[in-house]
Amino acid sequence: KMAEKQEEPSGAQNGEPDNAEEGEGKKKKVKREDLPPFEIVTGERLPAIFFKFQFRNVEYSSGRNKTFLCYVVETQGKEPVTSRGYLEDEHAAAHAEMAFLDSILPACQPGARHDVTWYVSSSPCVTCAERISETLRKNKALRLTIMVGRLFMWEQPEMQAALRNMKAAGCKLRIMKPQDFEYVWKNFVEQEEGEEAKSFVPWEDIQENFQYYEEKLAEIL
Repeated sequence: KMAEKQEEPSGAQNGEPDNAEEGEGKKKKVKREDLPPFEIVTGERLPAIFFKFQFRNVEYSSGRNKTFLCYVVETQGKEPVTSRGYLEDEHAAAHAEMAFLDSILPACQPGARHDVTWYVSSSPCVTCAERISETLRKNKALRLTIMVGRLFMWEQPEMQAALRNMKAAGCKLRIMKPQDFEYVWKNFVEQEEGEEAKSFVPWEDIQENFQYYEEKLAEIL
C-alpha cells in the first residue's frame, strides 16, 4: 500500500537527502535548535539536486520535509505581465504557500486579475489549504491552479476535507504529469554554467506514481 509518510530528516538540510550521491562529501550536521527560526528562500531557478530529490513523486517521502513552490503569475492589467520564480521554506516554522500569499501576491498589481499556477513538491498541509481557500473566497480576481508532485498526508480525514474546501473555493488541484516535471526542469531548474541545457530524465516509476496519486485525488475530491 502506497502512503505519503512525512518523517523527520536526520541530516537532510536544504532539500538534500542524507546520502546525496551528488553532494559534496558529508555535510556538517546541524541541530534543529541551532538553526535560525525561519527564512524564505526565493529565486528564479533552484539547484538540480533539490529538484531531483524534493519533486520526486515517490511512495515514501523520508527527509522531504520542505516545500518547494515554483510559480507563474499572469497579471491581466492594462499591460499584461508574467512573472515567475520559486520559494522554498527553510526549517519548519512556516510554509512556502503562506510566503507566496503574504509576500508575492500583494506585490502584484492591485485590482487586476491574476492567473496563478503553482508547481509544488507536495500538496498543502491543512493550515495552508485553509488559508488558500480563504484567500480565494475573498479575492475573486485570483485564479489559482496548483500542480503537485505528491499528496501530503492524504489519508487523514481533515486533510481530505481541506482539499475539498480548496476545490469548493475555486482552486484547481492537479497531480503533476511527467510533462509537468519536464516543464519545471526546463523553466525553474538551474543548469551548470557553461553547460548545454541537460534534457529532463524521468525517474523509473514517474508515470505509475502519477497515476496512483491522480486516482487518490479523484477519490478525495
